Amino acid sequence: MSLEMKHFLIICPLAFIAGIIDAIAGGGGLITLPAYMLAGLPPHFAIGTNKLGAGLGTAVALGKYMKDGYVRLRQAVVCIVCALAGSAAGAGLGMLVDDEIFGFIMILVLPVVAFYVLKEKDFDKKREVYTAKKMICLCIPVAFGVGVYDGFYGAGTGTFFLLLLTGVVHMNLREANGMTKISNLATNIAAFTVYLMNGRVLWTLGLAAGVFGIAGNYIGAAVFEKGGSRIVKPVMLIVLTAFFTKICSSFIGGR
Repeated sequence: MSLEMKHFLIICPLAFIAGIIDAIAGGGGLITLPAYMLAGLPPHFAIGTNKLGAGLGTAVALGKYMKDGYVRLRQAVVCIVCALAGSAAGAGLGMLVDDEIFGFIMILVLPVVAFYVLKEKDFDKKREVYTAKKMICLCIPVAFGVGVYDGFYGAGTGTFFLLLLTGVVHMNLREANGMTKISNLATNIAAFTVYLMNGRVLWTLGLAAGVFGIAGNYIGAAVFEKGGSRIVKPVMLIVLTAFFTKICSSFIGGR
């Protein structure tokens, strides 16, 4: 697939904004994935290339959270292994789905995911503190299940990780955010590898988006606070509205 300047002009600025949002509240994929589609990429290329750019941005945010001591090593190892396995399985399944069918899946699934991500949540609610052993046992199904989703589709993965790690595993918000980043990086790597092996990654575009995503993630991680949600909702709504208009008109026009 050949690249044009419009691909970079549409995707890179949105990747920067998505990086800020992803570091603050998760859900940056709700912006980057539609951005690739808005630029005209087929679904498999959009997902595969997005994994490259998103992975670079996530790695930067993870580095800051690790430096700040938000990652527990024992739980991290379990999450990484299970997330890798789940994401590889999900990506393999995704490669079996036709591009046109994937487009329909996006129309059906993305509004539901967007509603759930944008819905107010009390991530920092006080919960019973579980033992390390119980936390590890609960991390296994959480990391594998969200890994499958991220490999297959991916939008909103960070928010789902954060929700389950705080609500099910009972991690505090800061540790859950750090664990979300390390798990999400693992799912990105596994899915990226599968799409790369199937020739569905545009390196130049993915790396360019990754640089903008890194800048956004760095800024977002530095200002990680609840006030960031004021930025998240309006930007997501604008991008999602443009995306739905584009993809629906494409199907109506028989693209």
